[in-house]
Amino acid sequence: MIWVTGEVDGKKYKEPFSKGIMSRSLNVADIGIERAHIIASDIESYLIMNNITEISIEELAEVVLNHLNTVDSKIATKYKNWRSLRTSKKPLIILIGGASGVGTSSMAFELANRLRLKNIIGTDMIREVMRKIVSEELSPVIHKSSFDAHESIRTPAVRIDSVIEGFISHVDVVNVGIEAIIERSVKEGISTIIEGVHVVPGFIKQELLDNNNIIIFTLTVDDEEAHKQRFYARCRQPWVKRSLERYMENFGTIRKIQGFLVEQAKIHDAHIVNNVDINETIDIMINDILEEFGGINDVKQKSERNNDN
Repeated sequence: MIWVTGEVDGKKYKEPFSKGIMSRSLNVADIGIERAHIIASDIESYLIMNNITEISIEELAEVVLNHLNTVDSKIATKYKNWRSLRTSKKPLIILIGGASGVGTSSMAFELANRLRLKNIIGTDMIREVMRKIVSEELSPVIHKSSFDAHESIRTPAVRIDSVIEGFISHVDVVNVGIEAIIERSVKEGISTIIEGVHVVPGFIKQELLDNNNIIIFTLTVDDEEAHKQRFYARCRQPWVKRSLERYMENFGTIRKIQGFLVEQAKIHDAHIVNNVDINETIDIMINDILEEFGGINDVKQKSERNNDN
């Protein structure tokens, strides 16, 4: 038996070495499940050959990194960045926005599986809570969908398109809940994925984005016909209660909202991903996350050493 030791809040613990857990950790480096299992087996063989029966998490990570360097330096870099991200004192908060039908919920679920994150919150659920708090008389837009909120605007749009004005009014209310969840996640140190149409670059307080490990993605489906087919596929599922006819009637406004989201993403330097293939999209998102935040501990430690000198 090989034991892996660690420490949580000053208390030491140990657990059996698991090739399954190891392969899942390796898979974040985009090497495929089969190859990850092979490498995990190689690591186990190395530990057995060297009569290692107990090893710390940090020492094990170093063994894995050294082995990956002999396999592929790019994979080793991804793994190193992932380890840095996992050991960061700040939680990772991933925001995934996009118009109805582009797949924010599906991508959030797949990303959580790959990154081993447990908390996923949909903005539709936040909206439902806000509906209980804010009456329809006080805020009629929140009691509509994002794509038909403009129908509840009391005064006509003057400066911008009425569809976009209705959408902005809708987002403004839900954004209060989004920011509250981000603040709570930061305070509690809980990594979280927030997904939904209400995640709009430029609407979240800049101080929240500046001081934490927060990354914003805007998903799109550039091809109009492909976007339309997503609704047919979604509404075909027996557990889905949403009406295909309603989506098709409002498809033009949904596309207009997507255009607005893309404009906002470009203005505020959010990551824009054309969600054509689920695996390709996940790989792009993970690479962006690792590149943006993966080396944060290395940078911090280097800065601390420079300050000490």
